[in-house]
Amino acid sequence: MAPTLYDKKPEPGDLIEIFRGTYQHWAVYIGDGFVVHLAPPSEVPGAGANSVMSVLTEKAIVKKEELWDVVGTNQWMINNSLDEKYEPRLVHVILREARELVGEELPYCVFRKNCEHFANELRYGKAESRQVRKAGEVVMFAGLAAAVVGVVALAGALFGGKKENKNTE
Repeated sequence: MAPTLYDKKPEPGDLIEIFRGTYQHWAVYIGDGFVVHLAPPSEVPGAGANSVMSVLTEKAIVKKEELWDVVGTNQWMINNSLDEKYEPRLVHVILREARELVGEELPYCVFRKNCEHFANELRYGKAESRQVRKAGEVVMFAGLAAAVVGVVALAGALFGGKKENKNTE
């Protein structure tokens, strides 16, 4: 059995966050040991660096699989943390929609329609991805830092030139 971060059993409608190293994969627990998740072609347990290929795909399949088959050897946890922000939909609605989508090929974009967007839309009716938002914040901060360094360097070049030596003979 793969390690979980908590010893709590998932309930139908819970979101499952699976830690794949450089990113998290998300699924919706539907009961009896099964999850429904949006799986781009590269999404397999332990995908690691191979998951970079998911950036290039435009389609993904909605799959119903056993939780342990999806988790593999990765750590996972129940993560319904957006319950503080949104009211979860009724469990029977989440499960019905999840089951109806199984086998469907859906548009996929790592930035706008990834597995976390899919799972959150099922649970809350809101397609949201915190890992995309966090990545955007990191990129924005890095860009801002680079801009500040550039401005400082430019100011130094313009105003910090060599001083003339007044003691010339």
